[in-house]
Amino acid sequence: MVKPIILAAGAIPAIVALLISIPLITKPDIPFSAANPNDTIEIEYTKHQLSKISFGITDKLSSQKTEILLIKNNGDVKYSVTKEGYPQPEIESKLSEEQLKKLTALIKETGFIAIPSESFPVKDDVMQYQKSNVKVTLNGAIKQIHWPQQNATEKFIPPIITMVESELDEIVEQISE
Repeated sequence: MVKPIILAAGAIPAIVALLISIPLITKPDIPFSAANPNDTIEIEYTKHQLSKISFGITDKLSSQKTEILLIKNNGDVKYSVTKEGYPQPEIESKLSEEQLKKLTALIKETGFIAIPSESFPVKDDVMQYQKSNVKVTLNGAIKQIHWPQQNATEKFIPPIITMVESELDEIVEQISE
């Protein structure tokens, strides 16, 4: 028969592991602690809706819609759209301090700046696709990444990139309403 002391000694590590893992599982957000008040960040996010026009031997890429989101260190936001070559009125807004901290923490915590710049070639048979670009300047370090939507390339686009993209798309949606 197993002594109660041995059962208790064996249960303690399991209980401690459970107490540590529950907060990590229930709160998957990026911690704001990664954002330092002295951090300086600027983000330029560009999204192009492209169409490939074929002239027989040659192809030409035409932008149907281009969106540019510029976020400054103080939270100032500028959003501009060009549809079929015609610029729309620019929208200016301001991010809350919490949103800016969340974005900075996301970029710092995920190691976005350390992502290797690689090429994501577009498949030859794709005629319409979205191509995105983000340029992040974090404390003087600049990182610029270009990528097409996942179904337009055979390469795997890292989840870090798509996380930053979805966060920036949320901001665009918020200020363009």
